[in-house]
Formats: sequence, C-alpha cells, structure tokens
Amino acid sequence: MARAPDSKSGCWGFESLLACHYVFVGFVYMEKIKLMISKIKRFLREAKVELKKVTWPTPKEALASTSVVIVVVIIVSLFLGVVDMGLTKIIRLVLG
Repeated sequence: MARAPDSKSGCWGFESLLACHYVFVGFVYMEKIKLMISKIKRFLREAKVELKKVTWPTPKEALASTSVVIVVVIIVSLFLGVVDMGLTKIIRLVLG
C-alpha cells in the first residue's frame, strides 16, 4: 500500500526512498571530508611558507628575553603579594 510523502522520503514520491538517501548522504559526507582534507593541506602548505619568512632569535637573544620575562614576573608577583597582604590587614581591621 502506498503512503503519502513525508520529510523522510523527500516528497519524491509515494514510496520511501530512505535507502537511497543513505547512499547520497554518504557521497555528500565523502565530498565534505575530501574538501576538509584539501583545506588542511592548503593550510599546512601556507604555514610552511610563512614559517620560512620568520626571523628566529639567536640563542643569546632568546636567553636575554627569557631573563627579562623572569625578572618582570618576580617583581610583579612580589608587588601583588605586598598589596594582597596590605589589603588583608586593612579588611581584618575594618571587620574586627
């Protein structure tokens, strides 16, 4: 007995074409996967080109930059620690 078309049969006819949809959907997903792989390949190719343009620091420059970062982190952490202790003492005085 034939039935009315619904969203699963895609309104293509009275008989369900659900089995055909899986083949079509599989094909569409394969195309999307191929497209995604080609985009990833293009990204990696372009990234390689850009990395060739980078001017990398010498070991001496890297050590100097790292030293500056470490010193600044220590100074800022000491400052924040002192401010935190001061605010804690003020709050304890106010609240009793």
